[in-house]
Amino acid sequence: AARLCSGAGSKAQAAGGAGAMLRHLARKLRASGPVTVAEYMREALTNPGQGYYTRRGGVGESGDFITSPEISQVFGELIGIWYISEWIAMGKPSTFQLVELGPGRGTLTEDILRVFKQLSSVLSKCDVSVHLVEVSPKLSEIQAAMLTGGKVQASPEDESAYMKGISKTGIPIFWYRDIQDVPPGYSFYLAHEFFDALPIHKFQRTEKGWREVLVDIDPEVPDQLRFVLSPSRTPATQNFIQPEETRDHVEVCPEAGVIVQRLASRIEKDGGAALVADYGHDGTKTDTFRGFRNHKLHDVLSAPGTADLTADVDFSYLRKMAQGKTATLGPIKQREFLKNMGIDLRLQVLLQNSGDPATREQLLHSYDMLMNPEKMGDCFNFFALLPHHRVVRPDKKDKPESKSPLPPVAGFHELLLK
Repeated sequence: AARLCSGAGSKAQAAGGAGAMLRHLARKLRASGPVTVAEYMREALTNPGQGYYTRRGGVGESGDFITSPEISQVFGELIGIWYISEWIAMGKPSTFQLVELGPGRGTLTEDILRVFKQLSSVLSKCDVSVHLVEVSPKLSEIQAAMLTGGKVQASPEDESAYMKGISKTGIPIFWYRDIQDVPPGYSFYLAHEFFDALPIHKFQRTEKGWREVLVDIDPEVPDQLRFVLSPSRTPATQNFIQPEETRDHVEVCPEAGVIVQRLASRIEKDGGAALVADYGHDGTKTDTFRGFRNHKLHDVLSAPGTADLTADVDFSYLRKMAQGKTATLGPIKQREFLKNMGIDLRLQVLLQNSGDPATREQLLHSYDMLMNPEKMGDCFNFFALLPHHRVVRPDKKDKPESKSPLPPVAGFHELLLK
């Protein structure tokens, strides 16, 4: 299966070296006391020596979790069509940068580039480039092999990109470690299963008020980790809990807030749009922190560095963090978004063009995986940041009769297929 909703699951890859990360964390905890869940996640996932993503990052059937692009090429094709649709709706600017955050193996980018090639006559007067934000050296190698056939070169130290190449379809591709390194300009951003892996802070309501959940060594079992509550309010408790909060357990991802602020500022200044696809909720869920290893749920505190750690994205928090700089759409369920994008029609075409029973069965299985509410259809959501003028036309009092209706936003509205 894929990495699904809380409580249903699959995500993360075993390997030796679990002991090294645990020993490192144990030394740290004994020296300085309990750490926040965010600090624990950061160490377990991105520690330069033993972190899960920096060492491996197990996407795909042989790894720890499968993402939608790995299941069906149709998913990536429809995302590619979404970007072209929005580019047309925004007046076909002469250049656009496709910026993907955490591109995994590069499968989604490859599917999108295939659509761009098929529609090259539409994009012929547009200068398109691809910009990948990737911290994992291992994954950037895999992406380079998939997208360029390995034809990449390291960039000079003074350039913001650390690697560059040309895609198999002839489009320039650049790699960066941080979104701030991506050059400004008209850009379409993509974050597919990116925000769910960013470090979260966890908070619990108690009789004495809000307390932060921390990770510590278990004094009874020296080589085991456990959750504890902070004895008093922490800076994060004061900064991240809203006065109107009604839940008793809350997860907040400040890093996601910072990234959304940056995206919103860039879109406000340079134009473009951002599409976020992830599992999450609209400010309703409580404890969603979980681990995946070999496609099965895994104890988050066990064998750190060998499992993927993840938490549902709080889209209400992302909306708040956009701070009104852009309009926001969604979240809407993946099955609604893909249906609005014409997945049923695309499936029919593929089935008609396929004479092989095994291929047809695979197509139907993939469709079920993406659309079934019990599988990925309801767990995953789509959310977009768009310039205000894309969804609300400026009020022109002088010629109200000249207003033509704004084109609907693909995926978020039902499109009439011509």
